[in-house]
Amino acid sequence: MSLPPALGLYRTATRLAAPLLSGLLARRTRKGKEDPERRHERLGRPDRARPDGLLVWMHGASVGESLVVASVAEALLARRPQLNILVTSGTVTSARLLAARLPERAFHQYIPVDTPAAARRFITHWKPDLAVFAESELWPNLIVETARQETPMALINARMNDKSIRSWRRRPDTARWLLGRFSWIGAADTRTRDGLEDLTGVPVSLAGNLKLEARPPAPDAVELDRIRTALGNRPVWLAGSTHEGEEAIVLDAHLKLLAGNPAALLILAPRHPERAAAVARLIADRGLTTVRRSEQRLPDARCQVWLADTLGEMMLWYALAPASLIAGSLVPGIGGHNPVEASRAGTAVITGPHAASFDDLFDAYRRHKAAIEAADAECLAEAVRTIWRGDGPAIEAAEAALADASGGAMETTLEQLECLLDGKAVRR
Repeated sequence: MSLPPALGLYRTATRLAAPLLSGLLARRTRKGKEDPERRHERLGRPDRARPDGLLVWMHGASVGESLVVASVAEALLARRPQLNILVTSGTVTSARLLAARLPERAFHQYIPVDTPAAARRFITHWKPDLAVFAESELWPNLIVETARQETPMALINARMNDKSIRSWRRRPDTARWLLGRFSWIGAADTRTRDGLEDLTGVPVSLAGNLKLEARPPAPDAVELDRIRTALGNRPVWLAGSTHEGEEAIVLDAHLKLLAGNPAALLILAPRHPERAAAVARLIADRGLTTVRRSEQRLPDARCQVWLADTLGEMMLWYALAPASLIAGSLVPGIGGHNPVEASRAGTAVITGPHAASFDDLFDAYRRHKAAIEAADAECLAEAVRTIWRGDGPAIEAAEAALADASGGAMETTLEQLECLLDGKAVRR
C-alpha cells in the first residue's frame, strides 16, 4: 500500500515515539485524564474477547461525538439486533457517559494511542466488519491499519470548520489518501460537504446533522430538584462553555441585570474548567460574590455568580436556567458551540455574532426565530430580560428549527451503513 510522503513521515514519527507512551499515559493518569484500570486499552491491548458474529466499530472522540455514536448504535441495533457494536472514545468523561447509555450488545473501549503498533494490535484483535468514524477526529494509523484489513469505513456527521479545511488543503495528498479510504462520507452541513468534495474530488453526501437527532443525557433528577429548592424563585441565567475574552462581557451584562434585579444569579460555566481560577479573579475584580461548584456548596442568597467549574454537568445547568448564552460566539476565532442540547433541555438560546462553525444550524434558528443574537454586554443583558419576561423564543420554535436543520440525518446514515454491511453500493 503506497502512502503519501507526509503520511509515511507521520507513521515513522509515531513509531519512534511509541516508547514514550507509558510515561505520557502515567502523567495523564495523575491528572485524571486517563482511567488507571484501563490504560492497557490505550496501548491497543484489550482484555475482553471479540464477540462472535458481525462487529461494527464506531468511534467518537469525546462527549458530543459519543452522544452521536450512541444514538446511531441504538438505532442500528433496533434494525439489526444480531449485530455487536464496539464504541471507542478518548476521554474519561465520555467513557462514563457511554457506560450508562449504550444498549445491550454494544460495549465501550478506549481508542488506542495512534501509533502503528497499537493501531495494528487493536484492528487485529477486533477485526471489525465495518468501521465508523464520527465528525472530524481521523487517526491516520488507525485508518491505514483498517484499510489494510480491507474493512469498509464510513465517516458520519462529518463536520469541518474553515480552519480545518484550510489545514487539510496544506496537505492535499494526505487528505485525499485518508479521506479516500472511506466508502461513504455523510456531511453534517454544506460547508463540510463542499470542502471535502474539493479536497477529495469524489461526491460527498449532505446527510444532515446527527446531533440534532441525538438524545442528550438527562440531568440527575435528585440533584436538579435539590438545587431548584435551594435557588427558590431567583431569576437565573447561564453562560455556557465560555472562553477567554467572553467572561468579561458576560460579567458586565450580569452587573446590568443586578442593577434592576439584585436577586439575579448567573451560572458561569467555562469551556475549560482549568481556567476557573482566572475566571474567579475576574468575578472578584468586579466586586461580585461567587461560589464554585467544585466546592460542593450551593449558592446562598448572597451569591451572585455560581462558577460551574466541573465537567459533564451542562445538561443540569441548561435545566436550571430559562435563558442560556451558547458561548464561543461573543469573540471571533472560536466559531461558537452547538445549541442543540440547550434546546432539548428547554432553555431559550442566546448566541453571539461569531458562530460560523454552526452557521447552517443558526440559519435555521433565525428562520424560526428560535434564538436571540447579542453582540455586547448591553444586548446580552436585554436578551436575558426579554426571556425572563416571557417574550423570548418559544420551545416550539427551537423544535421546528431542529427539524428543519436535521434533514433526516439519522435515516440517511442508517441506510448507508446497512448498505456497507450488506456489501451493497452506497448512494453518494
